[in-house]
Amino acid sequence: MRSPKELTRAEVVRAANNFRWTRKGAKWTVIVGERELPARPLVLEAAGVPPNDPTNSHQAVEILRRLGFETRYSTEQPEIRTNEREESEETGDGLDSILEIVSAATKEVPEDEWGRVPDDLSINVDHYLYGSKKTGK
Repeated sequence: MRSPKELTRAEVVRAANNFRWTRKGAKWTVIVGERELPARPLVLEAAGVPPNDPTNSHQAVEILRRLGFETRYSTEQPEIRTNEREESEETGDGLDSILEIVSAATKEVPEDEWGRVPDDLSINVDHYLYGSKKTGK
């Protein structure tokens, strides 16, 4: 087996012509001809190495850029984010900040349970969570 770092542009183009990819959601893609393909799987295919090769996506992108290909990084997956927004609007959650999340969570705690919270919780949180020594501050 050869290293993906030794690839030539012609090998990548040849692999791209026969490349089939059915999964969605690749973060890094490369433009070969008129097709947009996932970067890492294409590099591994072109090099003839198995999918568990240690070459990561960033290395694959660097190899492709060195060979003169245009690469892209997708930060959004619109279908997923749109659905999340719609679900949030439907349920009326609309939790925008950490304060709103904490406020919503604390509303569910009965009043008599608040009496069980230690007075020094904010100072000795590590003691109560992890069992470390208490500080006397």
